[in-house]
Amino acid sequence: MYYPGSVYVDMSDVVPPEVRPKPAVPAKPPNVGVPSPSSPFPPQVPSIGGSSGPAPPPSAIPVPIGSHGPSHGGSHALGHGVGHGVGHAAAHTAAHSGGHGHSGSHASTGGSALLGYIGIDTIIEQMRKKTMKTGFDFNIMVVGHSGLGKSTLVNTLFKSQVSRRSAGWSRDEKIPKTVEIKSVSHVIEEGGVKMKLTVVDTPGFGDQINNDNCWEPISKYINEQYEKFLKEEVNITRKKRIPDTRVHCCLYFISPTGHSLRQLDLEFMKRLSHSVNIIPVIAKADTMTIEERQEFKQRVRKELEMSGIEFYPQKEFDDDMEDKSDNDKIRETMPFAVVGSDKEYQVNGKRVLGRKTAWGIVEVENSNHCEFAQLRDFLIRSHLQDLKEVTHNIHYETYRAKRLNENGGLHPISSNDTQESNL
Repeated sequence: MYYPGSVYVDMSDVVPPEVRPKPAVPAKPPNVGVPSPSSPFPPQVPSIGGSSGPAPPPSAIPVPIGSHGPSHGGSHALGHGVGHGVGHAAAHTAAHSGGHGHSGSHASTGGSALLGYIGIDTIIEQMRKKTMKTGFDFNIMVVGHSGLGKSTLVNTLFKSQVSRRSAGWSRDEKIPKTVEIKSVSHVIEEGGVKMKLTVVDTPGFGDQINNDNCWEPISKYINEQYEKFLKEEVNITRKKRIPDTRVHCCLYFISPTGHSLRQLDLEFMKRLSHSVNIIPVIAKADTMTIEERQEFKQRVRKELEMSGIEFYPQKEFDDDMEDKSDNDKIRETMPFAVVGSDKEYQVNGKRVLGRKTAWGIVEVENSNHCEFAQLRDFLIRSHLQDLKEVTHNIHYETYRAKRLNENGGLHPISSNDTQESNL
């Protein structure tokens, strides 16, 4: 049939069939949609007699696999591969502009219709392979006075002896007179992914009679790591991969008094909340009843709010409504009331981490007993990468801008500087 107003063009004269690209994806039932506006020719369809004929009305044109059609075949195969963004972004754009949404065609903004499989979705796999080869760094700092189980909790989080021994002070070991900074690094591996974990401990914090300015050595250490990274960045001959010793997360341990925060707690978090990601946790939560724990958590949140202290995740760093919704739930749960233990006990035929008491066993990973599982999921399984990004994009950039403005910029350092100065 021939429709009035249509133009017949033999596609075989333009692109020979033997060199015409074929989709690499498995064949799927054809979708129905409108022809791509970027195509200079109307699509050809076989007529009843087997020969090519002119294009029928748009409602009868089959859309090639991989192009933007009304179904989720092509667009979602691509969209899910690159963060579920391409297909849905196009659909939402169409829904707002033309009202098509999912029932119409997935028109890409400023792009062309795909006539076959390209392979954009493989970028995720490429990134995964590279990360598995190189691994990544994560640096966590624990702050709080001695006896709160800081080392035990970190060992419980990563299910290995990554922190210094958690048995407490020995008779031969004296409590330091000033705040010391001790870091221990380990490479841990899970599922082929390697992570260099550095745990920074601060023995002596809050243990003195006079704790004035006891946060200064900690603040100095954090800034020193920013300075080291900055100097590596401004070098003329930079390393292929700059060692990252910056503190990505600071777990601040609150004593389970059940009353209120100490002045030292407020002062520390107020002074360091703008230079590091602070996550407050209530230590040894099994020393309080459930009612006492909830009241104490509410009191802590109120005191932090009245003091203008923002802990991670900060509200202004929420990227979108989905992030805001997820982070709001986390902020309502914080500070996490946790229990740490590196000892296993038999409970209902299963080996579990816990603390044995006269009335039973407190199971560390049981959400009915404490909030350790929520802290672990938040810290490692959902927000670990975001902690690194906020450290780099917010805290480090703030320090970097301040340093560069102080002296009119840092002078690049190269290996040839010493030689040139001797000439």
